[in-house]
Amino acid sequence: MTIFIGDYTCKVDAKGRVMLPSAFKRQMPAAAQDKFVVKKDIYEKCLVLYPMDEWERQNQLIQQNINPYNKEHSKFLREYYKDTAEVELDSNNRFLIPARLLNLANVDKEQEVILAGQLGKIEIWSKDLYDKASEEVGDFGELANKILGGKINKPNE
Repeated sequence: MTIFIGDYTCKVDAKGRVMLPSAFKRQMPAAAQDKFVVKKDIYEKCLVLYPMDEWERQNQLIQQNINPYNKEHSKFLREYYKDTAEVELDSNNRFLIPARLLNLANVDKEQEVILAGQLGKIEIWSKDLYDKASEEVGDFGELANKILGGKINKPNE
């Protein structure tokens, strides 16, 4: 799994294209550098960009934990795959985000967005919403302590 490092301010052009920062492209395996899946995040008002290999890994996790004949699971699958699109980098390292997905993330064409690295994915935020979300975290030290403070990390286990 690729760990994407950094956050970058980019601009959506008039056609809805965004240039993938070269730092993110360098962080990816060569075989996974051209095709992606972009979808609406399940928690935040942003989009998520998955390299195809990570998207396939996510699908395997879902398949291991889901029964398509269970009504709740079926609803989950419908919502999970809703607002999803496959995108590909062009010769200028740009990818086209469908207008319907830009709207879901409150992003207008010719507006700045933040591409923020995560574990296995890149979040795409409107700049305003990204700044707001960062403010809402509050004291990051407290959050880190809550999530990681009680765990004993043992390397290589």
